[in-house]
Amino acid sequence: MAFEADWIAPAAEYDRDSAIIFLKNFKTKNKISSAKLLVTCLGVYEARINGSRVGEFILAPGFTAYQKRLQYQEYDATKMLKANNILEIEVGTGWYRGKIAKKAPKLYDAPCGLIAQLNVEYADGSTDVIATDESWKTKRSQVLFSDIYDGETCDATFTDKKARFAKKLEWTRKILIPEEGEIVKEHERLKPTLFKTPKGERVLDFGQNMTGYVEIELDAHAGDEIIFDCAEVLDAEGNYYRDNYREAAAKIHYICCEGHNLYNPKFTFMGFRYMRLLKYPGRVNPDAFTGICVYSDIKQTGYLKSSNKNLNRLFENIFWGQKDNYLDIPTDCPQRSERMGWTGDAQVFARTASYNFDVEKFYTKWLSDMTAEASDIGQIPKIVPQIWAESEGMKSWAFNNSSAWGDASTVCPWEMYLTYGNPDILKRQYKTMTGWVDYITGVTKDKYLWTGHFQYGDWLGIDAPEGSYEGASNKDLIAAAFYAYSTSLVIKAGKILKKNVTKYEELYKNIVKTFRETFPEYKTQTEYALALHFNLAKDKAKEAKKLADMVISNGNKLTTGFVGTPYLLHALSENGYADVAYSLLLQEEYPSWLFSVRMGATTIWEHWDGKKEDGSFWSDKMNSFNHYAYGAVADWVYGVAAGINRVEEAPGFKEIVIKPVPDKRLSWLEASIKTRCGLVSSKWVYEGDKVRYEITTPSPATIIIEGKTYRVKEGTYLF
Repeated sequence: MAFEADWIAPAAEYDRDSAIIFLKNFKTKNKISSAKLLVTCLGVYEARINGSRVGEFILAPGFTAYQKRLQYQEYDATKMLKANNILEIEVGTGWYRGKIAKKAPKLYDAPCGLIAQLNVEYADGSTDVIATDESWKTKRSQVLFSDIYDGETCDATFTDKKARFAKKLEWTRKILIPEEGEIVKEHERLKPTLFKTPKGERVLDFGQNMTGYVEIELDAHAGDEIIFDCAEVLDAEGNYYRDNYREAAAKIHYICCEGHNLYNPKFTFMGFRYMRLLKYPGRVNPDAFTGICVYSDIKQTGYLKSSNKNLNRLFENIFWGQKDNYLDIPTDCPQRSERMGWTGDAQVFARTASYNFDVEKFYTKWLSDMTAEASDIGQIPKIVPQIWAESEGMKSWAFNNSSAWGDASTVCPWEMYLTYGNPDILKRQYKTMTGWVDYITGVTKDKYLWTGHFQYGDWLGIDAPEGSYEGASNKDLIAAAFYAYSTSLVIKAGKILKKNVTKYEELYKNIVKTFRETFPEYKTQTEYALALHFNLAKDKAKEAKKLADMVISNGNKLTTGFVGTPYLLHALSENGYADVAYSLLLQEEYPSWLFSVRMGATTIWEHWDGKKEDGSFWSDKMNSFNHYAYGAVADWVYGVAAGINRVEEAPGFKEIVIKPVPDKRLSWLEASIKTRCGLVSSKWVYEGDKVRYEITTPSPATIIIEGKTYRVKEGTYLF
């Protein structure tokens, strides 16, 4: 539906960080058959008709590549209209114009702009269009300050009694697109407990590291103030700790009105478990506070459970980490002054993401932004949307991408295709996929490798000296391995789309040949894992044994970072060392997945030693306690431990291979995925020395149990 409306902006001068209300009074005739509201803005908005909120989308219109793609929403307002009406649309800074965009002056310096129209159809066939123009008025909201990073200030006693006419804004409508992604909405509601720290500070504990905001409900006097900020963890002494938030204030300042107050922020979100009360009227009642989880409306499809309570907590942490970081885009973390769509994190987690939740629509929107942001020569920015690259000083940084990060352009669409079986994602992304591989081919210093270019390496690998970010693995080896992998995915996608992939097949052969000649030996767990899992090692049996021996000699502990961790267990189990993979999964000493669980984590950490055994911290500068990347281990649990595997020739689980790999250190394990074809589940239980299996498949499947192969139709089978 096309916009007839004009862009408008306030004609009056307002504080740039305050929210502005655009309003229009209008009348309608009787017997309305349909009323549709179309709206978007430069910032984030909340729309109300006759005082009632329109829709559930929190922080609409969402976060996209704003210079090229700005979503608008369409709402059914038929039942909300009366004879006399007021339409109010309140606009905050959001991602577009907030502190998050300070490095992007084209966005940050933009005006508070709105475009909206209400299309009304009557039973007699006549129509009305109420569209933004210079007859609309503006006034200051009670939200005196709002910012994604810094929080919100709301004065419930304030009323701007002087509405001023808006002015027409010269802004393009060519960037407007219908809503593509999942809406962001409120989900779980958590109640806190109150305690005092050793320093005497009043702190509320919501029991779960979460993304969202706090709702306040209390009776108070006009002018009473509530001020609080947020944190993820406590320090070794049990005191409030938030140094890892960097420049994000994550603070709420609420000024009460007389009588009953009910407030939650409109235009910000925080990542937190704890809330420190800096100011509060009278005695604190924790029942006055509710933590509201806010994230994209993705539906859970995957389920994992076992006989090990710590492993079950890890599974919960993985699910929470995904929810907390899937707020319209796949963010790296939800708390500090970052919260960006880092491509590397999204890439390593894509398979797990698609098993845990239905993220087809979520990824389709984000990958479309990736395509919009790709350069003419195929470069993929490190973050999507690449908001920071709008600054000339940041452009080279944003596009100086790395292997495993830029490879999100090939890996993510491929994983979505395999899980959901829809080739449209490959059609939309194929040019971006080939563009990325062509870019590497064009800029590498050494043919058939990827050298002479910036690389992140095995980010946060712990086989390097303390304080290093990049791990000890050979960056050129990592780059060449992903170059090969992306090229192989381009070939597969091209064949599905009936493209001529001859040049990529030849390229792939040469990359593999050159890789083997250049890197005949491997020195780190990550190097072994990539060479094995990407089928680049010449003698896989020999190299797999070396990897297994390396892990065992290290006390069954990993040393991998962002790049190697997702593939480490696969590299072992694919080559006959599932027992060693299980040892890593079940390890509880540092470094391990269960170490953070033992330390009280309720989400996945950015660093294996984000909080050390003695309660001290790895770092203040880069130490998120809600980073989902290492949760990629869940795809090994689904695919190897429980044995649920997709078939490339029949994507979307139209056919399934189920080959569970039990381990006696667990009494039982169960996994299930709600696929496009129905529910697939796999459970195994130890009964003495024997194992009982229960498998449900919604489509034809090959079930492999203890070396025996069964070809079955849909149904439930016991072995």
